[in-house]
Amino acid sequence: MLSTSPRRLSIGWRCIIGSNRIKEVFPAYTQRISVPFEYPVHFVNECFRDDNSLLADVFNRLGENKRHRVAVFIDSGLCAKQSQIIPQLREYFHSHPTQLELAGAPELVPGGKSAKSGWGPVRDVMWMMGNLHLDRQSFVLGIGGGSALDMLGFASAIVHRGVRFVRMPTTTLSQADAGIGVKNGMDEHGMKNFVGTFAPPWAVINDFSFLSSLDEDDWIAGIAEAWKVAIIKDKAFFDWLSEHASALRERDLPSMEQAVYKTATLHLDHIAGGGDPFEFGSARPLDFGHWAGHKLETMSEYSLNHGQAVSIGIAVDSCCAFRAGLIDETQLNIIIAGLFSTGLPTWSQLLEQTDASDTLSILAGLEEFREHLGGRLTVTLPDGIGSRVEVHNIEESWIRWAIDHLRPPENSQ
Repeated sequence: MLSTSPRRLSIGWRCIIGSNRIKEVFPAYTQRISVPFEYPVHFVNECFRDDNSLLADVFNRLGENKRHRVAVFIDSGLCAKQSQIIPQLREYFHSHPTQLELAGAPELVPGGKSAKSGWGPVRDVMWMMGNLHLDRQSFVLGIGGGSALDMLGFASAIVHRGVRFVRMPTTTLSQADAGIGVKNGMDEHGMKNFVGTFAPPWAVINDFSFLSSLDEDDWIAGIAEAWKVAIIKDKAFFDWLSEHASALRERDLPSMEQAVYKTATLHLDHIAGGGDPFEFGSARPLDFGHWAGHKLETMSEYSLNHGQAVSIGIAVDSCCAFRAGLIDETQLNIIIAGLFSTGLPTWSQLLEQTDASDTLSILAGLEEFREHLGGRLTVTLPDGIGSRVEVHNIEESWIRWAIDHLRPPENSQ
């Protein structure tokens, strides 16, 4: 029998404290938990048609065969462009009464930079979820761009420690990247995604019919992420993007659908097979071009959207790869030309901005990136087209050369 007498305990603690090395009273018990995560990412057209059962099936994918309560939150920017979405949504739920129940009237939430800036939108959504008495088996359906989905995913992840969240991305960027992975968050403390969680969604539904109403910037923004994964992972896809650049820029929907699908599956394959889905390590290949991109977004006060900023970041990092001897001049020129030919920028005057000590402001993005990842600075650069290498140092001279190389001629600015 284990004795717990005061005398025995006091002797034991005197021995522990009096020794040169502090020893544990009992050996450590290592807890090991394996939890598989699985969620479908669907690619579809006209999800809200009454005869399309996909949405109803997504909520019932575990075969629970019950009426599911769903709280719906819609990006206000999307609703302004597609005003029919709320009537279509109500009609869809009305057509599936045994499977679906609207927990309340669909709510509009801010989209774009205001969705993720500060705690106001997150608190509002959490308050509404509480008022609707959602439980852990209720659903939140988020419909909108990547920023709105980031905020909604964060709120869903922390209410009841996790409410089932279905994402319906509506932009090329969110369908190809921001809306399909396992992360969510918001901008705080002057940094992109300073606050957030890793929380895989219940499901993702990419409905291509939303893309037709996008403005020019939002239409092409997702192609920045396509170039990103193609440059570091898939030369055949890089060649395809080069061949279809004009079609993508000119709003050819079949070409965009194919680009979004390929980009999304490359991202998903990396998340599942890269060995670090929750980013415990310091390497983050899918953030090629992002250290500068994120910094440019905040420096511009988000007048540069994410796709534009990442495109410039890709251009900067590709120049760094050239200076490091990882790609040759021909490859660098093909990358820059490809970005430009799809309507993406490769330059911003913010790259030249300096602080009071005449230090390039963009350089602060490297330390912010390192801090966000943790550990040693690790930046992914292309090693040829379709391959990559991790480097732990970016020379200031490389960045200054990139700025000089990317700066357009004076008469073209």
